[in-house]
Amino acid sequence: MCRLFAYLGPSVPLDRLLLTSERSFMRQAWAPQHQRKGVVNVDGFGVGWYDFDVRPEPVRYRRAVPIWADRNFFSLAGVVRSGAVLAALRAASTFLPVEESSTAPFTAGPWLFAHNGEVTGFRDGTAAALRRRISDERLTAVEGTSDSELLFALALDRLTTGMPPGEALADVVRTVDELAGGRLNMLLTDGRQLAGIAAGDTLFVRQGEDGVRIASEPADDVDDWEQVPDRTLLVGDVSGLGRHAL
Repeated sequence: MCRLFAYLGPSVPLDRLLLTSERSFMRQAWAPQHQRKGVVNVDGFGVGWYDFDVRPEPVRYRRAVPIWADRNFFSLAGVVRSGAVLAALRAASTFLPVEESSTAPFTAGPWLFAHNGEVTGFRDGTAAALRRRISDERLTAVEGTSDSELLFALALDRLTTGMPPGEALADVVRTVDELAGGRLNMLLTDGRQLAGIAAGDTLFVRQGEDGVRIASEPADDVDDWEQVPDRTLLVGDVSGLGRHAL
């Protein structure tokens, strides 16, 4: 359920990153090749990108429709360029509504966040337990009903204390593991730093002169994608990503 994609590198059009290749991120909405649960990701999509010449906060575009159904996004993706992008396709968890406020990426200040997976027992008590671990300030800013947005709130509480992005994600995994566990693949970026975590689902990475990419599965026609071992944290920037076992 859900597909994630993050990119740091030279500025390129969004359509080149997300729409045009044979294994494109868009194609993963209806034909994912490495999805462990569910077969389609049609309950919404979102794309966030940065233009640091204008502001430090990202632009976010998200809809509660399949990505191929939004012709407006096709139009803008051909002319918008960025060197820092985070995108998500949504397959809503059972009993959760299909709505824009629950569609990743989620954003606060300079941060973009997305989650692929599901918190175990979220509708059977874990949601309330997670909320008790979140500060009042962050909890009042939660708009939707998804487990993903609560995970982001947990990460933001840690970032506010000065914890680096990778450590924040790792600590969120530890917190959820204490409560119930689940599949907790996550991506977090401020457009300069990038952190990703493989915890229960597939994650792939590609790095080279054309930038770094982290995705739920290969998202272009280049063959040098490498699968990330489960329970691995990726942290770095446009120059490369380091790996750390959880």
